[in-house]
Amino acid sequence: MTLIFAAALCSVFVSILLKFAKKHGYDALQMIAWNYAIASVMCFAWFKPDLAHISIADTPWWLIAVLGMVLPSIFLALAKSLQTAGILKTEIAQRLSVVLSLLAAYFLFQEQFSQLKIIGIILGIAAVLCILFAHSGQEQVATRKGSLFLLSVWVGYALVDILLKYTTNLGLQFAVSLNLSFIFAFVISILFLIMSKTVWQVKNLYAGLFLGLLNFANIALYVKAHLLLKDSPAVVFAGMNILVVLFGVVAGLFIFKEKLKISTILGLLLGLAGVLCLSMVI
Repeated sequence: MTLIFAAALCSVFVSILLKFAKKHGYDALQMIAWNYAIASVMCFAWFKPDLAHISIADTPWWLIAVLGMVLPSIFLALAKSLQTAGILKTEIAQRLSVVLSLLAAYFLFQEQFSQLKIIGIILGIAAVLCILFAHSGQEQVATRKGSLFLLSVWVGYALVDILLKYTTNLGLQFAVSLNLSFIFAFVISILFLIMSKTVWQVKNLYAGLFLGLLNFANIALYVKAHLLLKDSPAVVFAGMNILVVLFGVVAGLFIFKEKLKISTILGLLLGLAGVLCLSMVI
């Protein structure tokens, strides 16, 4: 659970950095592109993939291509969803993607659900709903385009969870696949920016490199948790989402000076209870 705790913390730091960057005139898309550049370097240094002996036949190129496209695309969909559908619905879509991840844990990864695990998951989902609906007054009306981006966020985040879990089942090919996925994501992002005729700024490069360190730490710790808990992907899926929401509330209270509501307090208590149940399963 310590790895999931640290991964969730890094995820929240990523969100905080993006929120501050937007306020100070940084280009999020440029930051996202450079983020994958440093992530690929960090992945090579951390997991030490054997890129010199890549096997054309054995390397899962489909997985690399899909992850390489989905990773930057989900960042873009998230930004668009915030603009068109509002922060409340976007947060709900992002965090309730855990439902799809849990279904995948049962049907794709054949995980067995104990009573305590089910209780922890139910408490966690209830906590997420309580916290998100505490901010219902901030909701914006979603357009048709906004609904499409919401659907993209919901499915996209679950897809990333599932694909990252799948990479951990590849044995020695795991590190190679992850490293090549980051490189592919970087190339796709840069090509998109070039076609968009973006105005390049050095400050976005530096901010993107810092974002990449946090984002890589988030993904590396999350993947490591899946490696250690290979028979319990639901614990990782649910624990990660619950903790991200809990840490997000704490950040909102102390950094962004948001007001604490009764439903938020209830959500925090339910979330803590859910995490406790899941930690007892491990």
